[in-house]
Amino acid sequence: MVLDGKICMVTGATAGIGLVTARELARKGAAVIVVGRDAAKGERVVREIRAATDNERVGFQRADLSRQADIRRLAHEFADGHPRLDVLVNNVGAILARRQLSADGIEMTFALNHLSYFLLTHQLLPRLREAPAGRIVNVSSAAHRGAELDFDDLQCERGYSGWRTYQRSKLANLLFTYELARRLEGSSVTANALHPGFVASRFGLNNGPLFRFGIRIAFMVSAIPVDEGAQTSIHLASSPEVEEVNGKYFIKCEPAESSPASRDPAAARRLWEISEAMTAS
Repeated sequence: MVLDGKICMVTGATAGIGLVTARELARKGAAVIVVGRDAAKGERVVREIRAATDNERVGFQRADLSRQADIRRLAHEFADGHPRLDVLVNNVGAILARRQLSADGIEMTFALNHLSYFLLTHQLLPRLREAPAGRIVNVSSAAHRGAELDFDDLQCERGYSGWRTYQRSKLANLLFTYELARRLEGSSVTANALHPGFVASRFGLNNGPLFRFGIRIAFMVSAIPVDEGAQTSIHLASSPEVEEVNGKYFIKCEPAESSPASRDPAAARRLWEISEAMTAS
């Protein structure tokens, strides 16, 4: 099979497109690490994926990726048990109707949607470099369009808006991906990002009743099925066609152009430096 002998990690993989991505990579023969914060749910998902794919090389690692200590522990435990990592799919994410702080005192959307990608990738990069052709796949969103980073208020302390904060986090995913790709040029590791589509999952349903109602109405009107939404993640993680593609943004498994703001190299470098400071990387 396509991924026989490969080792993959998928974050946010106990539901939605993360679960489908993990399942389909396992179906292609990979050893898959499912990452989530709920141990009972994670073990149940592992059993379901094993049964669906007849692949016993599926395991679970618990981590709350809004916590930097958990990210470091996850990476350390993985490195202790595995000689390399072939594919990292940074998929975890959330939209929050009200401003919250992480355990590290960082605005939660920024901590989870951006800094978790940044820190986990840095922590696992030595193992990705051990792979013949390591791949980093960052799930962003077309929601980044129209967003600009406010470097004087990255944690949205002034006039918090859940949607605007989410947009900025998805813009940060792209700025991170492009800067990472530049820094990986000439190595055996690539980094690409994607928009999965507006997917009918449980995304956003962790908020209050009014917000949940709006999300459910939107799902009924324009959402695509979860299996369809996962296809671009699966493509970037497994297709031989993109093995050497680096620093691109994909929609529906095809290269696409992201917003001008996402392609600002000065902003990408500045975000990188701030992220390094915030994660002590």
